[in-house]
Amino acid sequence: MTTADGRHPHAARPADGRDLHAARPADGRHVHAARPADGRHLRVVRPGALTTVQDAGRPGWAHLGVGRAGALDAPAARLANRLLGNPPDAAVLETTLTGCAVRPDRTVTAVVGGAGCRVTVDGRPVAWGAPVRVPAGAVLDAGPARTGLRSYLAFAGGLVPDPVLGSRSADLLSGLGPAPLSEGDELPLGEPASGGPPPSAGPVPWPGAPAELVLPVHPGPRHDWFTEAALRTLLTALYQVSPHSNRIGLRTEGPPLERSRNEELPSEGLVLGAIQVPPDGRPVIFLNDHPTTGGYPVVGVVPERALAAAAQAVPGTRLRFVRA
Repeated sequence: MTTADGRHPHAARPADGRDLHAARPADGRHVHAARPADGRHLRVVRPGALTTVQDAGRPGWAHLGVGRAGALDAPAARLANRLLGNPPDAAVLETTLTGCAVRPDRTVTAVVGGAGCRVTVDGRPVAWGAPVRVPAGAVLDAGPARTGLRSYLAFAGGLVPDPVLGSRSADLLSGLGPAPLSEGDELPLGEPASGGPPPSAGPVPWPGAPAELVLPVHPGPRHDWFTEAALRTLLTALYQVSPHSNRIGLRTEGPPLERSRNEELPSEGLVLGAIQVPPDGRPVIFLNDHPTTGGYPVVGVVPERALAAAAQAVPGTRLRFVRA
């Protein structure tokens, strides 16, 4: 049974038995894909606490136990790509809290967006949230987040590690896709759009990190497993984002929800935004790397459109649930 504690059955392998996890050669570097014919690539100088490759994810495989993955703050990833003339689902780097640094082997245009941070090229400050030119061999450094939690580094042409089940995204629960970045890893770069990035129309507004997270909730398939008092608590109490949150789920701190039924629940399907309630009674909101099945009751579901703000909510952020 897969539950909010992250236990998960092994994701299915293809019929030919190939391991879909990223390979690692004897020297310890991750080989994310064969380089393009022209050899364009980035080398990781500083991987940060957790930096992964993400695109629009791999929907449609839940029946095989494979979740969606993909950028948690999808609007930020799409905007960064749009500023470069990339397709909206081009693969980017998603950092967590501490940023990362990379060195391209040739000149590339990049955008750092999402969580606000200091951006430098070889130590010189450059624009955040706008296209910047990174010369060959220079280090593009996205510093620790000053507001929000996850920054996105997009590059003209996108990142092109080998796709798995139609996506280049890393899935931390199943292990599919490229492994989280390590120092010295190399990532292949795609071919930039002809004509380069679109002309700048001036500063672009980026959504700010939430001072208070307000999430709409639809009733879940097991809301009747909770007392009336618990349902009122869910929609009236003040919660906080737990520091134990991750790409699998946003955990909360606050009043527990009392169940009216305490028998075991057979594992059943889970969707993005499901609010599962584990034995401690504190809601867990499932994010992109969520398990596809679980055995704790789902009291509600947060619509996907509301989850981008959750991706940028730092631990301690106030959280309220409201009726959708």
